[in-house]
Amino acid sequence: MNMNDIDFLSDGTEETSTRFVTFIGPSMHRFDLAVTTTNRFYGKKLVTDLQSGLTAILGQDDLEEEGYLESFYRLGDEEAEDLRHFLSMVIGAVHFTD
Repeated sequence: MNMNDIDFLSDGTEETSTRFVTFIGPSMHRFDLAVTTTNRFYGKKLVTDLQSGLTAILGQDDLEEEGYLESFYRLGDEEAEDLRHFLSMVIGAVHFTD
């Protein structure tokens, strides 16, 4: 395969900022996260669980969706609440840039 065989739908490069954080919440679950800020995704952040390799695009609305963190990151209720509490401090409001 060569570059002529690929039908690119988008291809761009941008400067991003990534915060690496490790914490243990009241549930005693350890979180190792990479929170990436980008101009894409309407202000949502890329949140990677470095232990599992799972990455979600998260905004405040996703944190408020019942069961979302539990399901996506495969967490129990207490662990998900620790993660939700932390992320609510670092994820801002979604903004549209039409």
